[in-house]
Amino acid sequence: MDTRSKNPDCRRRRALAGPLTVVTGYFDVLRAEHARELEAIRSRSGAPDAAGTGAAFPGEVFDIHARARMVAALRVVDYVLIADELEPDALLEALRPQT
Repeated sequence: MDTRSKNPDCRRRRALAGPLTVVTGYFDVLRAEHARELEAIRSRSGAPDAAGTGAAFPGEVFDIHARARMVAALRVVDYVLIADELEPDALLEALRPQT
């Protein structure tokens, strides 16, 4: 599956219209429960989902880019952002549409 279209940079995301639900996690070992949780979040919010993968950590099974590709392959996820250097608040600010 080609998941490149699910990996926008923050500048491109700002051009997208409407609200966005952002979910962060390491997703090192992707479980069926992750997909169910993401589907439930999407159902509650009614907005597209963006999953942000977290930074590298000791003992990780997959590197950050492999984790991003796995999450992007989920049908319920519309966008995947690699947030390895941004704190959650900084990531949200970078995604906020400019007015």
